[in-house]
Amino acid sequence: MGAGIAHAFALAGAHVIVVERDADAAAAASVRVLDAVRRSVERGTTTRTVDEVAAVLEATADTAGLAGCELVIEAVPEERALKVDALARAERATDAGTVLATNTSSISIADLAAALERPGRFLGMHFFNPVPASQLVEIVAGPATETALVDRARGWIEALDKTPIVVRDTPGFASSRLGVALGLEAIRMLEDGVASAADIDAAMELGYRHPVGPLRTTDLVGLDVRLGIAEELQAKLGDRFAPPELLRRLVAEGHLGRKSGRGFYEWSGQ
Repeated sequence: MGAGIAHAFALAGAHVIVVERDADAAAAASVRVLDAVRRSVERGTTTRTVDEVAAVLEATADTAGLAGCELVIEAVPEERALKVDALARAERATDAGTVLATNTSSISIADLAAALERPGRFLGMHFFNPVPASQLVEIVAGPATETALVDRARGWIEALDKTPIVVRDTPGFASSRLGVALGLEAIRMLEDGVASAADIDAAMELGYRHPVGPLRTTDLVGLDVRLGIAEELQAKLGDRFAPPELLRRLVAEGHLGRKSGRGFYEWSGQ
């Protein structure tokens, strides 16, 4: 997700700094972003060149590189402790004018803001995978978020040629709550032998005009990510979001979707 967000902002002409956990990860992130830009150029979806993007892209393992940034977006895995640590380090590295955002898909903005010194300068900006192709970004304002930040966030998102929606800081916001509900039911149907994964997905793609079915979407998002969101929603909203045993088993076996080569579908070689 971080590489996708960097890709989108770089194509929009922003100067982008990617902060990774170490020098090797930073180098890999730079390669990943530039490879994605190269594919965009080949598809004709951007008028920018790889060299132009490379000139405005930096990758580092040092949060000091964030000094002077107007906006910092945290995109670490969906674990509260990791996000709190990343946001606190970003806050220490930036000045009072910097806006901090989290790409969380389910964790409370108020909960994350409680660990910050400047909660008024913090909000949620939930991007979707794959970021360059996705049109939607959720803006989530916490109780302490300064009102003017929502309008600034709208402007940033519209500059990416994406559509912002504004949602209240509630469990799962809008997209995760609806998307996970559909995905979990699709997994239960597969578990119960109602139909194959491909046919369940086809029902939504052809019958309801979803561009991608719920099981393939879960593979793209990551089964581990979907499991984490479901557990968060179950804790906050009740057992209607209880993860099916099939989802737990596949995650325990390391079948996480496209990133591991197998989930509900085989992804080896893709």
